[in-house]
Amino acid sequence: MGQVIEVLVEGGKATPGPPLGPALGPMGVNVAQVVKAINEKTKDYAGMQVPVKIDIDPKTKEFTITIGTPPTSALIKKELGIEKGSGNARTEKVGNLSLEQVVKIAKMKKDNSLSYDVKGVVLEVLGTCVSMGVTVEGKDPREVQKLIKNNEITLPNL
Repeated sequence: MGQVIEVLVEGGKATPGPPLGPALGPMGVNVAQVVKAINEKTKDYAGMQVPVKIDIDPKTKEFTITIGTPPTSALIKKELGIEKGSGNARTEKVGNLSLEQVVKIAKMKKDNSLSYDVKGVVLEVLGTCVSMGVTVEGKDPREVQKLIKNNEITLPNL
């Protein structure tokens, strides 16, 4: 295609105003159509900042929208229903995730992960839990990582 625009929008709440409108206006595409398509594709990420890439063909004015996934920390916060992670992750814990929730987050992140398998993506999510002050199944996420690495916990296929 031709022109590429990359923006961060709140899931399901893109508007024709900034940052989209001013970027799309000069391209000659139907801004309302683009905004509607973005909102449709990002509605599952309500309340989170979502990276969006819009590819526009300058001749035909056709566009394709690619949605990225929010950062792992944003997905963890949404799962726990909290505003922010711990200010001091060593001593202050802000929530507890179940292993199912960790796997759910890993499924959302698997396309953007550098890992080759489920295990690797889950270990990445657990690493983020460590830095946010989040426990998993009531345990320190590092303990859970060790159990997974030693095959004491089996993970479902993604």
